[in-house]
Amino acid sequence: MIIPMRKMKVNQKGIIKSVSARGELGKRIRDMGILPGSEFMIIGKAPLYDPVALKLTGFTLTLRNSEADYITCEVDKEENNG
Repeated sequence: MIIPMRKMKVNQKGIIKSVSARGELGKRIRDMGILPGSEFMIIGKAPLYDPVALKLTGFTLTLRNSEADYITCEVDKEENNG
């Protein structure tokens, strides 16, 4: 199942499918290591759900929802329910 990163739940794992941001924002997101094919897990969300914290291979990163909206992810259908 393909969903926006923003819709993922804490402790849910996924694989980056695409980054649709263009220009400086797209470059910044990619420079942070968010590349198609990268595996990650959502490890936390702030009380108002912004920002979102994720763990990529070897490091932890936080993104604003406005950045996460440009990232689509593949997740297991079963993990998205609940």
